Amino acid sequence: MNIRIMTKDDFYVFWPTFLQIVRAQETYAFDPEISFDEAYTLWCELPLHTFVCLDEGVISGSYYIKANGVGPSSHICNCGYMVCAGSRGKGIARLMCEHSQQIAKESGYTAMQFNSVVSSNVVAVHLWKQLGYQIIGTVPDGYNHLQQGYVDTYIMYKQL
Repeated sequence: MNIRIMTKDDFYVFWPTFLQIVRAQETYAFDPEISFDEAYTLWCELPLHTFVCLDEGVISGSYYIKANGVGPSSHICNCGYMVCAGSRGKGIARLMCEHSQQIAKESGYTAMQFNSVVSSNVVAVHLWKQLGYQIIGTVPDGYNHLQQGYVDTYIMYKQL
């Protein structure tokens, strides 16, 4: 596995995965009709860094890291992770999260916070807990899941 900064060419390759995840409306609160340019701006230009994970040269996932707030709150970062369908169950999310924690430390962040982890995404919730994140808050009915209707979202946090 290799993780490196994502290029625009990488995002072109990753775009079908991004769109599939967003349109499933199971994990991300992004507009399911998002355009390529809007998605590129959101995923690759607004964050501090966006990375791509390669498995034998093939894109298997991506993540971004950015400050969770500004000014007095800029010492806490936020990340978002997406794993390609064919790469799930191979430890890609764990690898990217561990990588993001190292990048966060190197960038001077003291903590990482996930603002909206969908409670029905039990695989992610379990993984984040295994990696030391705690649920510090619950937003009742915070996400309108395409299949399940309204489900809670969690705010998850870890000091680095």
